[in-house]
Amino acid sequence: MKKYNIIVIFDKTEKKILVCERAKDPFKGKLNFVGGKVEPDETEDEAAYRELVEETGISKEDIHLTRVLDLNYYMSNLELEVYSGKLKKDVILVEEVNKLLWVDRTENFCDSDRFAGNCNMEHILRTKNI
Repeated sequence: MKKYNIIVIFDKTEKKILVCERAKDPFKGKLNFVGGKVEPDETEDEAAYRELVEETGISKEDIHLTRVLDLNYYMSNLELEVYSGKLKKDVILVEEVNKLLWVDRTENFCDSDRFAGNCNMEHILRTKNI
């Protein structure tokens, strides 16, 4: 099964969430959580921190990530590992490929004109542990 991660990053006030504007399909041009592929030679946690640094410049010193949820898409042979964390301090973001922006926690993450994932982002945010 192919493994990917997404990372829900809250600012230090927990009022804003970091998202990226997807540069390619699926959901090109839509806002989504940051994340990426888990490589065969790394643990899931290592992959989450690696993707976080690559896509945002946020390091382990800036945030503690907790794995909160796994979503299995059996028909697609895909596992999506969901991590979450709150920044310890303000950071300067470094964009790799996708544009990064902060959105308000009260956004309608089911708005398919703006957000990727067919309402999965809202489902993830409503999870008890996030």
